[in-house]
Amino acid sequence: MFIRFLSVSCRTAMSACQKPKVVFVLGSPGAGKGTQCKNIVDEFGYVHLSAGDLLREERNKPGSQYGELIESHIRNGSIVPVAITCSLIEKAMNDSPANKFLIDGFPRNKENLSGWAESMADKVDLQAVLFLDCPEEVSTKRCLDRGAQGSGRSDDNPESLKKRFHTYMNDTMPIIEHYEKQSVVRKVDAERSPAQVFEDIKDIFNALQ
Repeated sequence: MFIRFLSVSCRTAMSACQKPKVVFVLGSPGAGKGTQCKNIVDEFGYVHLSAGDLLREERNKPGSQYGELIESHIRNGSIVPVAITCSLIEKAMNDSPANKFLIDGFPRNKENLSGWAESMADKVDLQAVLFLDCPEEVSTKRCLDRGAQGSGRSDDNPESLKKRFHTYMNDTMPIIEHYEKQSVVRKVDAERSPAQVFEDIKDIFNALQ
């Protein structure tokens, strides 16, 4: 499938066939990943692929073979099997003529990392891992406020948030530490206002161009 994506890319406006450029965007629930990804898309022309959004879209598709399984994992704050997530990310990349992608909320655990390494890592150019670092109490308040404003997300509630933070600390932080050893992590203090956070992010992405 990915070979087809590369061949399609070569027939688009790209002057030469290149590996797609990827930036992973990681951080706790409510750290501002979606907000900052939108800013990056507007400023730098990346395509935003949210692993969570892709999973929720698949969950809501009538007759989806994965719908009930995905909903169960979302409600329990656990992580959807990597084969499902990777297949949805790959399909989204296949369907896009772009060659610069923000992959938001992935990889979230060692299984994600292994699945990505086996099926995708040698076929993309991983530019960086953007880590939005935000304290739990700040992130939790943001998520609860978002839920109160009608986010439509079944996991923006106190019980799910506790599970999601437990999963984040135990499963996702080791992934960030893994990439820190490779010197590809770009850490940003996400407790500040979105505008202040994006000023730091602009410096990071200007350096990547």
